[in-house]
Amino acid sequence: MFKRSLGTFDATMIVAGSMIGSGIFIVSADIARNVESPFLLLMVWVVTGVLTLIAALSYGELAGMMPHAGGQYVYLREAFGPLPGFLYGWTLFAVIQTGTIAAVAMAFAKFTSVLIPFFSDKNIIFTWHPALGTWHPALGTWHVTAAHILAILSILLLTALNARGVRLGRFIQNIFTSTKVVAVVALAIIGIVVGWGSTSFTVNVQSFNSASFVLTAFVAAMVGSVFSSDAWNNITFIAGEVKEPHKTIPRGLAFGVIIVTVLYLAVNVSYMALLPVHGVSDGATVIERGISNVTNDRVGTAAAEVLFGGAGAVIMAVLIMISTFGCNNGLILSGARAYWAMSRDKLFFKGAGDLNKNDVPGKGLWIQAAWASALCLSGSYSDLLDYVVFAVLIFYALTIGGIFRLRITKPHADRPYRAFGYPWLPLLYIILAVTICIVLLVAKPNYTWPGLMIVALGLPVYYFWKRRK
Repeated sequence: MFKRSLGTFDATMIVAGSMIGSGIFIVSADIARNVESPFLLLMVWVVTGVLTLIAALSYGELAGMMPHAGGQYVYLREAFGPLPGFLYGWTLFAVIQTGTIAAVAMAFAKFTSVLIPFFSDKNIIFTWHPALGTWHPALGTWHVTAAHILAILSILLLTALNARGVRLGRFIQNIFTSTKVVAVVALAIIGIVVGWGSTSFTVNVQSFNSASFVLTAFVAAMVGSVFSSDAWNNITFIAGEVKEPHKTIPRGLAFGVIIVTVLYLAVNVSYMALLPVHGVSDGATVIERGISNVTNDRVGTAAAEVLFGGAGAVIMAVLIMISTFGCNNGLILSGARAYWAMSRDKLFFKGAGDLNKNDVPGKGLWIQAAWASALCLSGSYSDLLDYVVFAVLIFYALTIGGIFRLRITKPHADRPYRAFGYPWLPLLYIILAVTICIVLLVAKPNYTWPGLMIVALGLPVYYFWKRRK
Protein backbone atom coordinates (compact mmCIF):
# COMPACT_ATOMS: atom_id res chain seq x y z
CA MET A 1 0.00 0.00 0.00
CA PHE A 2 0.98 3.63 -0.44
CA LYS A 3 2.78 5.21 2.51
CA ARG A 4 1.54 8.57 3.79
CA SER A 5 4.67 10.69 4.08
CA LEU A 6 3.88 14.05 2.42
CA GLY A 7 3.13 17.09 4.60
CA THR A 8 1.74 20.56 3.88
CA PHE A 9 5.06 21.98 2.67
CA ASP A 10 5.51 19.02 0.30
CA ALA A 11 1.96 19.43 -1.02
CA THR A 12 2.49 23.15 -1.57
CA MET A 13 5.76 22.51 -3.43
CA ILE A 14 4.08 19.91 -5.66
CA VAL A 15 1.25 22.33 -6.52
CA ALA A 16 3.51 25.33 -7.14
CA GLY A 17 6.27 23.31 -8.81
CA SER A 18 3.88 21.58 -11.20
CA MET A 19 2.34 24.91 -12.19
CA ILE A 20 5.54 26.88 -12.83
CA GLY A 21 7.24 25.59 -15.97
CA SER A 22 8.30 27.70 -18.93
CA GLY A 23 4.92 29.28 -19.75
CA ILE A 24 5.27 32.37 -17.55
CA PHE A 25 8.46 33.27 -19.43
CA ILE A 26 6.78 33.01 -22.86
CA VAL A 27 2.98 33.31 -23.08
CA SER A 28 2.72 37.00 -22.08
CA ALA A 29 3.81 37.89 -25.63
CA ASP A 30 0.77 36.19 -27.16
CA ILE A 31 -1.49 37.68 -24.47
CA ALA A 32 -0.16 41.17 -25.28
CA ARG A 33 -0.88 40.67 -28.99
CA ASN A 34 -4.47 39.66 -28.22
CA VAL A 35 -5.48 42.32 -25.69
CA GLU A 36 -3.18 45.23 -26.73
CA SER A 37 -3.34 46.86 -23.30
CA PRO A 38 -1.11 46.76 -20.19
CA PHE A 39 -4.23 46.76 -17.99
CA LEU A 40 -5.91 43.89 -19.85
CA LEU A 41 -2.63 41.96 -19.91
CA LEU A 42 -2.61 42.01 -16.11
CA MET A 43 -6.35 41.31 -15.95
CA VAL A 44 -5.91 38.12 -17.98
CA TRP A 45 -3.56 36.84 -15.26
CA VAL A 46 -5.84 38.12 -12.47
CA VAL A 47 -8.93 36.39 -13.87
CA THR A 48 -6.98 33.18 -14.48
CA GLY A 49 -5.60 33.28 -10.94
CA VAL A 50 -9.03 33.88 -9.36
CA LEU A 51 -10.60 31.05 -11.38
CA THR A 52 -7.78 28.69 -10.48
CA LEU A 53 -8.05 29.58 -6.79
CA ILE A 54 -11.83 29.03 -6.75
CA ALA A 55 -11.33 25.63 -8.37
CA ALA A 56 -8.54 24.70 -5.96
CA LEU A 57 -10.62 25.66 -2.90
CA SER A 58 -13.53 23.66 -4.29
CA TYR A 59 -11.41 20.55 -4.94
CA GLY A 60 -10.51 20.53 -1.25
CA GLU A 61 -13.95 19.15 -0.41
CA LEU A 62 -13.56 16.28 -2.86
CA ALA A 63 -10.05 15.53 -1.61
CA GLY A 64 -11.31 15.40 1.97
CA MET A 65 -14.15 13.06 1.02
CA MET A 66 -11.98 10.75 -1.12
CA PRO A 67 -8.38 10.88 0.14
CA HIS A 68 -7.28 8.15 -2.26
CA ALA A 69 -4.73 7.89 -5.07
CA GLY A 70 -6.20 8.92 -8.41
CA GLY A 71 -7.58 12.36 -7.51
CA GLN A 72 -9.73 13.92 -10.20
CA TYR A 73 -10.30 10.57 -11.93
CA VAL A 74 -11.78 9.20 -8.70
CA TYR A 75 -13.90 12.32 -8.11
CA LEU A 76 -15.50 12.09 -11.57
CA ARG A 77 -16.03 8.34 -11.24
CA GLU A 78 -17.79 8.68 -7.88
CA ALA A 79 -19.89 11.67 -8.94
CA PHE A 80 -20.94 10.68 -12.45
CA GLY A 81 -19.95 7.06 -13.02
CA PRO A 82 -17.04 5.19 -14.62
CA LEU A 83 -17.38 6.57 -18.18
CA PRO A 84 -16.80 10.30 -17.38
CA GLY A 85 -13.99 9.27 -15.04
CA PHE A 86 -12.37 7.17 -17.74
CA LEU A 87 -12.69 9.88 -20.40
CA TYR A 88 -10.78 12.21 -18.11
CA GLY A 89 -8.17 9.54 -17.34
CA TRP A 90 -7.84 8.73 -21.03
CA THR A 91 -7.33 12.38 -21.96
CA LEU A 92 -4.91 12.78 -19.05
CA PHE A 93 -2.76 9.90 -20.29
CA ALA A 94 -3.13 10.54 -24.02
CA VAL A 95 -2.36 14.25 -23.96
CA ILE A 96 -2.79 16.34 -20.80
CA GLN A 97 -0.14 14.82 -18.53
CA THR A 98 2.14 13.16 -21.06
CA GLY A 99 1.88 16.01 -23.58
CA THR A 100 2.77 18.52 -20.87
CA ILE A 101 5.70 16.36 -19.78
CA ALA A 102 6.91 16.24 -23.40
CA ALA A 103 6.51 19.99 -23.91
CA VAL A 104 8.28 20.83 -20.65
CA ALA A 105 11.11 18.38 -21.43
CA MET A 106 11.60 19.96 -24.86
CA ALA A 107 11.68 23.42 -23.27
CA PHE A 108 14.34 22.13 -20.86
CA ALA A 109 16.40 20.84 -23.79
CA LYS A 110 16.04 23.99 -25.91
CA PHE A 111 17.16 26.29 -23.09
CA THR A 112 19.99 23.91 -22.23
CA SER A 113 21.26 24.50 -25.76
CA VAL A 114 21.84 28.16 -24.84
CA LEU A 115 24.61 26.88 -22.54
CA ILE A 116 25.56 23.77 -24.53
CA PRO A 117 24.93 24.40 -28.27
CA PHE A 118 25.23 20.68 -29.05
CA PHE A 119 21.70 20.17 -27.70
CA SER A 120 20.14 22.58 -30.19
CA ASP A 121 17.00 21.45 -31.98
CA LYS A 122 18.90 22.34 -35.17
CA ASN A 123 21.48 19.63 -34.49
CA ILE A 124 20.00 16.68 -36.38
CA ILE A 125 21.36 13.32 -35.23
CA PHE A 126 19.27 11.00 -37.41
CA THR A 127 16.45 11.24 -39.92
CA TRP A 128 13.98 8.60 -41.03
CA HIS A 129 14.00 7.90 -44.75
CA PRO A 130 10.50 6.60 -45.63
CA ALA A 131 11.51 5.24 -49.05
CA LEU A 132 14.47 3.30 -47.69
CA GLY A 133 12.72 2.45 -44.44
CA THR A 134 15.90 3.10 -42.48
CA TRP A 135 17.51 5.67 -40.23
CA HIS A 136 20.01 7.86 -42.03
CA PRO A 137 22.24 10.61 -40.58
CA ALA A 138 21.71 12.95 -43.52
CA LEU A 139 18.70 11.93 -45.62
CA GLY A 140 15.03 11.80 -44.70
CA THR A 141 12.14 13.91 -43.45
CA TRP A 142 11.52 12.85 -39.83
CA HIS A 143 14.30 14.25 -37.67
CA VAL A 144 15.69 13.18 -34.33
CA THR A 145 17.67 16.07 -32.92
CA ALA A 146 19.99 16.42 -29.97
CA ALA A 147 17.18 18.34 -28.23
CA HIS A 148 14.88 15.32 -28.61
CA ILE A 149 17.50 13.04 -27.10
CA LEU A 150 18.15 15.32 -24.11
CA ALA A 151 14.41 15.79 -23.52
CA ILE A 152 13.82 12.02 -23.50
CA LEU A 153 16.86 11.44 -21.26
CA SER A 154 15.50 13.98 -18.76
CA ILE A 155 12.14 12.17 -18.70
CA LEU A 156 13.81 8.80 -18.20
CA LEU A 157 16.08 10.15 -15.47
CA LEU A 158 13.22 11.69 -13.49
CA THR A 159 11.14 8.54 -13.98
CA ALA A 160 13.98 6.37 -12.65
CA LEU A 161 14.42 8.65 -9.63
CA ASN A 162 10.70 8.67 -8.83
CA ALA A 163 10.55 4.89 -9.22
CA ARG A 164 12.92 4.72 -6.23
CA GLY A 165 10.24 6.06 -3.90
CA VAL A 166 8.13 9.08 -3.09
CA ARG A 167 10.65 10.40 -0.56
CA LEU A 168 13.29 10.91 -3.23
CA GLY A 169 10.71 12.47 -5.55
CA ARG A 170 9.61 14.75 -2.72
CA PHE A 171 13.20 15.80 -2.02
CA ILE A 172 13.83 16.69 -5.69
CA GLN A 173 10.54 18.58 -5.86
CA ASN A 174 11.19 20.63 -2.73
CA ILE A 175 14.73 21.58 -3.78
CA PHE A 176 13.91 22.60 -7.33
CA THR A 177 10.63 24.36 -6.51
CA SER A 178 12.16 26.33 -3.65
CA THR A 179 15.06 27.36 -5.89
CA LYS A 180 12.90 28.52 -8.77
CA VAL A 181 10.44 30.37 -6.52
CA VAL A 182 13.34 32.31 -4.98
CA ALA A 183 14.80 32.98 -8.44
CA VAL A 184 11.47 34.16 -9.89
CA VAL A 185 10.87 36.41 -6.87
CA ALA A 186 14.35 37.90 -7.37
CA LEU A 187 13.69 38.46 -11.09
CA ALA A 188 10.37 40.17 -10.34
CA ILE A 189 11.78 42.44 -7.60
CA ILE A 190 14.92 43.41 -9.53
CA GLY A 191 12.89 44.08 -12.68
CA ILE A 192 10.38 46.28 -10.87
CA VAL A 193 13.07 48.21 -8.95
CA VAL A 194 15.31 48.76 -11.99
CA GLY A 195 12.50 49.42 -14.45
CA TRP A 196 10.38 51.71 -12.25
CA GLY A 197 10.28 55.13 -13.89
CA SER A 198 12.02 53.95 -17.09
CA THR A 199 10.84 54.93 -20.56
CA SER A 200 9.10 51.57 -21.01
CA PHE A 201 7.40 51.94 -17.63
CA THR A 202 6.20 55.46 -18.51
CA VAL A 203 4.89 54.36 -21.92
CA ASN A 204 2.94 51.49 -20.35
CA VAL A 205 1.48 53.75 -17.65
CA GLN A 206 0.35 56.27 -20.26
CA SER A 207 -1.31 53.55 -22.36
CA PHE A 208 -2.45 51.48 -19.38
CA ASN A 209 -6.03 51.14 -20.58
CA SER A 210 -5.59 52.16 -24.19
CA ALA A 211 -7.40 49.22 -25.79
CA SER A 212 -11.10 48.53 -25.51
CA PHE A 213 -12.31 45.26 -23.99
CA VAL A 214 -13.22 42.59 -26.56
CA LEU A 215 -14.52 39.38 -24.99
CA THR A 216 -13.31 37.02 -27.71
CA ALA A 217 -9.79 38.52 -27.69
CA PHE A 218 -9.66 38.40 -23.88
CA VAL A 219 -10.76 34.75 -23.76
CA ALA A 220 -8.38 33.80 -26.58
CA ALA A 221 -5.57 35.42 -24.59
CA MET A 222 -6.47 33.28 -21.57
CA VAL A 223 -5.45 30.07 -23.37
CA GLY A 224 -1.80 30.79 -22.55
CA SER A 225 -2.41 31.88 -18.96
CA VAL A 226 -4.67 28.87 -18.26
CA PHE A 227 -2.01 26.51 -19.63
CA SER A 228 0.67 28.23 -17.52
CA SER A 229 -1.54 27.92 -14.41
CA ASP A 230 -2.57 24.32 -15.02
CA ALA A 231 -1.43 21.14 -13.20
CA TRP A 232 -2.39 22.56 -9.78
CA ASN A 233 -4.64 19.49 -9.35
CA ASN A 234 -1.69 17.07 -9.49
CA ILE A 235 -1.52 16.89 -5.72
CA THR A 236 -4.93 15.17 -5.73
CA PHE A 237 -3.46 12.26 -7.73
CA ILE A 238 -1.11 11.38 -4.86
CA ALA A 239 -3.65 11.81 -2.06
CA GLY A 240 -2.89 8.26 -0.93
CA GLU A 241 0.61 9.37 0.08
CA VAL A 242 -0.37 12.57 1.92
CA LYS A 243 -0.53 12.75 5.71
CA GLU A 244 -3.90 13.97 7.01
CA PRO A 245 -5.13 14.56 3.44
CA HIS A 246 -8.39 16.17 4.55
CA LYS A 247 -6.29 19.05 5.95
CA THR A 248 -3.06 18.90 3.97
CA ILE A 249 -4.45 18.82 0.43
CA PRO A 250 -6.79 21.84 0.79
CA ARG A 251 -3.94 23.79 2.39
CA GLY A 252 -1.45 22.73 -0.28
CA LEU A 253 -3.89 23.65 -3.05
CA ALA A 254 -4.65 27.07 -1.56
CA PHE A 255 -1.06 27.96 -0.63
CA GLY A 256 0.39 26.73 -3.92
CA VAL A 257 -2.12 28.51 -6.16
CA ILE A 258 -1.86 31.78 -4.20
CA ILE A 259 1.95 31.72 -4.34
CA VAL A 260 1.98 31.09 -8.09
CA THR A 261 -0.73 33.67 -8.85
CA VAL A 262 1.12 36.39 -6.92
CA LEU A 263 4.40 35.42 -8.59
CA TYR A 264 2.86 35.52 -12.07
CA LEU A 265 1.41 38.99 -11.47
CA ALA A 266 4.69 40.28 -10.06
CA VAL A 267 6.66 38.89 -13.00
CA ASN A 268 4.31 40.54 -15.50
CA VAL A 269 4.60 43.87 -13.67
CA SER A 270 8.36 43.40 -13.93
CA TYR A 271 8.07 42.76 -17.67
CA MET A 272 6.06 45.96 -18.11
CA ALA A 273 8.54 47.96 -16.05
CA LEU A 274 11.31 46.88 -18.42
CA LEU A 275 9.56 46.53 -21.79
CA PRO A 276 6.71 48.38 -23.50
CA VAL A 277 3.68 46.21 -24.20
CA HIS A 278 3.46 47.51 -27.77
CA GLY A 279 6.41 47.14 -30.12
CA VAL A 280 7.34 46.71 -33.76
CA SER A 281 8.22 43.36 -35.29
CA ASP A 282 11.34 44.67 -37.04
CA GLY A 283 12.66 46.59 -34.04
CA ALA A 284 16.44 46.60 -33.65
CA THR A 285 16.41 46.14 -29.86
CA VAL A 286 14.35 44.18 -27.36
CA ILE A 287 12.80 47.44 -26.13
CA GLU A 288 11.76 48.46 -29.64
CA ARG A 289 10.17 45.05 -30.22
CA GLY A 290 8.35 45.23 -26.88
CA ILE A 291 6.45 42.38 -25.23
CA SER A 292 4.10 41.82 -28.15
CA ASN A 293 6.84 41.28 -30.75
CA VAL A 294 9.67 39.82 -28.68
CA THR A 295 11.81 37.27 -30.55
CA ASN A 296 10.35 33.75 -30.35
CA ASP A 297 7.93 35.05 -27.66
CA ARG A 298 10.74 34.77 -25.07
CA VAL A 299 9.62 37.65 -22.87
CA GLY A 300 11.59 36.44 -19.86
CA THR A 301 14.82 36.36 -21.86
CA ALA A 302 14.17 39.85 -23.26
CA ALA A 303 13.55 41.22 -19.75
CA ALA A 304 16.74 39.57 -18.48
CA GLU A 305 18.72 41.11 -21.36
CA VAL A 306 17.49 44.56 -20.35
CA LEU A 307 18.62 43.87 -16.78
CA PHE A 308 21.87 42.00 -17.34
CA GLY A 309 22.91 42.74 -20.92
CA GLY A 310 24.49 39.88 -22.85
CA ALA A 311 24.46 37.64 -19.78
CA GLY A 312 20.66 37.89 -19.60
CA ALA A 313 20.05 35.04 -22.04
CA VAL A 314 22.31 32.73 -20.04
CA ILE A 315 20.75 33.72 -16.70
CA MET A 316 17.24 33.14 -18.03
CA ALA A 317 18.27 29.84 -19.63
CA VAL A 318 19.54 28.56 -16.26
CA LEU A 319 16.35 29.71 -14.52
CA ILE A 320 14.12 27.99 -17.09
CA MET A 321 16.22 24.81 -16.91
CA ILE A 322 15.68 24.71 -13.14
CA SER A 323 12.00 25.58 -13.54
CA THR A 324 11.22 22.98 -16.21
CA PHE A 325 13.21 20.19 -14.54
CA GLY A 326 11.37 20.74 -11.26
CA CYS A 327 8.04 21.07 -13.05
CA ASN A 328 8.49 17.74 -14.83
CA ASN A 329 9.44 16.02 -11.59
CA GLY A 330 6.06 16.99 -10.12
CA LEU A 331 4.18 15.95 -13.25
CA ILE A 332 5.95 12.59 -13.50
CA LEU A 333 5.59 11.88 -9.77
CA SER A 334 1.84 12.59 -9.78
CA GLY A 335 0.53 11.29 -13.08
CA ALA A 336 1.23 7.60 -12.55
CA ARG A 337 -1.07 7.55 -9.49
CA ALA A 338 -4.08 8.34 -11.71
CA TYR A 339 -3.21 5.44 -14.01
CA TRP A 340 -2.81 3.25 -10.91
CA ALA A 341 -6.42 4.01 -9.93
CA MET A 342 -7.63 3.35 -13.48
CA SER A 343 -5.76 0.05 -13.57
CA ARG A 344 -7.32 -0.99 -10.25
CA ASP A 345 -10.70 -0.43 -11.95
CA LYS A 346 -9.46 -2.64 -14.83
CA LEU A 347 -9.59 0.30 -17.23
CA PHE A 348 -5.86 0.56 -17.94
CA PHE A 349 -2.83 -1.70 -18.39
CA LYS A 350 -2.78 -4.26 -15.59
CA GLY A 351 0.82 -3.63 -14.53
CA ALA A 352 0.11 0.04 -13.85
CA GLY A 353 -1.94 -1.02 -10.84
CA ASP A 354 1.00 -2.67 -9.08
CA LEU A 355 3.32 -1.03 -6.58
CA ASN A 356 7.04 -1.83 -6.71
CA LYS A 357 9.29 -2.58 -3.75
CA ASN A 358 9.49 1.18 -3.06
CA ASP A 359 5.69 1.42 -2.73
CA VAL A 360 5.22 3.47 -5.91
CA PRO A 361 3.52 2.47 -9.21
CA GLY A 362 6.77 1.73 -11.03
CA LYS A 363 5.25 0.21 -14.17
CA GLY A 364 2.80 3.09 -14.44
CA LEU A 365 5.72 5.52 -14.26
CA TRP A 366 7.53 3.76 -17.11
CA ILE A 367 4.38 3.49 -19.27
CA GLN A 368 3.93 7.25 -18.82
CA ALA A 369 7.59 7.85 -19.68
CA ALA A 370 7.35 5.76 -22.86
CA TRP A 371 4.34 7.67 -24.21
CA ALA A 372 5.70 11.08 -23.21
CA SER A 373 8.97 10.23 -24.99
CA ALA A 374 7.03 9.21 -28.10
CA LEU A 375 5.22 12.56 -28.02
CA CYS A 376 8.60 14.31 -27.83
CA LEU A 377 9.62 12.60 -31.07
CA SER A 378 6.27 13.23 -32.73
CA GLY A 379 6.78 16.99 -32.62
CA SER A 380 3.01 17.43 -32.18
CA TYR A 381 2.90 17.87 -28.39
CA SER A 382 2.49 21.68 -28.55
CA ASP A 383 -0.48 21.40 -30.93
CA LEU A 384 -2.04 18.71 -28.74
CA LEU A 385 -1.72 20.91 -25.66
CA ASP A 386 -3.44 23.79 -27.47
CA TYR A 387 -6.26 21.40 -28.30
CA VAL A 388 -6.82 20.19 -24.75
CA VAL A 389 -6.94 23.52 -22.89
CA PHE A 390 -10.61 23.53 -23.87
CA ALA A 391 -11.10 19.95 -22.65
CA VAL A 392 -9.25 20.66 -19.41
CA LEU A 393 -11.68 23.48 -18.57
CA ILE A 394 -14.66 21.23 -19.32
CA PHE A 395 -13.33 18.54 -16.98
CA TYR A 396 -12.61 21.09 -14.25
CA ALA A 397 -16.16 22.46 -14.50
CA LEU A 398 -17.62 18.93 -14.53
CA THR A 399 -15.56 17.95 -11.49
CA ILE A 400 -16.73 20.99 -9.53
CA GLY A 401 -20.25 20.13 -10.65
CA GLY A 402 -19.60 16.81 -8.93
CA ILE A 403 -19.59 18.65 -5.59
CA PHE A 404 -23.25 19.60 -6.13
CA ARG A 405 -24.16 16.09 -7.25
CA LEU A 406 -22.41 14.39 -4.32
CA ARG A 407 -24.11 16.75 -1.85
CA ILE A 408 -27.38 15.26 -3.14
CA THR A 409 -26.42 11.61 -3.70
CA LYS A 410 -24.16 11.28 -0.64
CA PRO A 411 -25.48 13.85 1.84
CA HIS A 412 -24.14 11.99 4.88
CA ALA A 413 -20.64 11.36 3.58
CA ASP A 414 -17.81 12.63 5.76
CA ARG A 415 -16.78 16.11 4.60
CA PRO A 416 -13.97 17.29 6.88
CA TYR A 417 -13.49 20.27 4.56
CA ARG A 418 -16.31 21.99 2.67
CA ALA A 419 -15.88 23.97 -0.54
CA PHE A 420 -15.18 27.61 0.24
CA GLY A 421 -18.07 29.91 -0.72
CA TYR A 422 -20.40 27.01 -1.60
CA PRO A 423 -22.63 27.16 -3.59
CA TRP A 424 -21.90 30.57 -5.10
CA LEU A 425 -18.17 30.41 -5.82
CA PRO A 426 -18.21 26.87 -7.29
CA LEU A 427 -21.24 27.88 -9.37
CA LEU A 428 -19.43 31.03 -10.53
CA TYR A 429 -16.49 28.91 -11.66
CA ILE A 430 -18.74 26.57 -13.64
CA ILE A 431 -20.51 29.50 -15.34
CA LEU A 432 -17.26 31.27 -16.22
CA ALA A 433 -15.51 28.09 -17.40
CA VAL A 434 -18.44 27.14 -19.63
CA THR A 435 -18.61 30.71 -20.97
CA ILE A 436 -14.91 30.60 -21.82
CA CYS A 437 -15.39 27.27 -23.59
CA ILE A 438 -18.32 28.60 -25.64
CA VAL A 439 -16.30 31.65 -26.68
CA LEU A 440 -13.35 29.43 -27.60
CA LEU A 441 -15.64 27.26 -29.74
CA VAL A 442 -16.44 30.39 -31.76
CA ALA A 443 -13.10 32.21 -31.62
CA LYS A 444 -10.71 29.24 -31.92
CA PRO A 445 -12.57 26.36 -33.58
CA ASN A 446 -9.31 24.91 -34.94
CA TYR A 447 -8.23 24.28 -31.35
CA THR A 448 -11.48 23.37 -29.61
CA TRP A 449 -13.01 20.76 -31.91
CA PRO A 450 -9.82 18.66 -32.09
CA GLY A 451 -9.80 18.75 -28.28
CA LEU A 452 -13.30 17.31 -28.20
CA MET A 453 -12.26 14.66 -30.73
CA ILE A 454 -9.38 13.55 -28.49
CA VAL A 455 -11.84 13.12 -25.62
CA ALA A 456 -14.33 11.31 -27.90
CA LEU A 457 -11.64 8.85 -29.01
CA GLY A 458 -11.74 7.58 -25.44
CA LEU A 459 -15.21 6.12 -26.00
CA PRO A 460 -14.15 3.08 -28.08
CA VAL A 461 -11.12 2.65 -25.79
CA TYR A 462 -13.44 2.58 -22.76
CA TYR A 463 -15.65 -0.13 -24.25
CA PHE A 464 -12.56 -2.11 -25.26
CA TRP A 465 -11.35 -2.12 -21.64
CA LYS A 466 -14.87 -2.90 -20.39
CA ARG A 467 -15.05 -5.87 -22.73
CA ARG A 468 -11.69 -7.12 -21.48
CA LYS A 469 -12.90 -6.65 -17.92
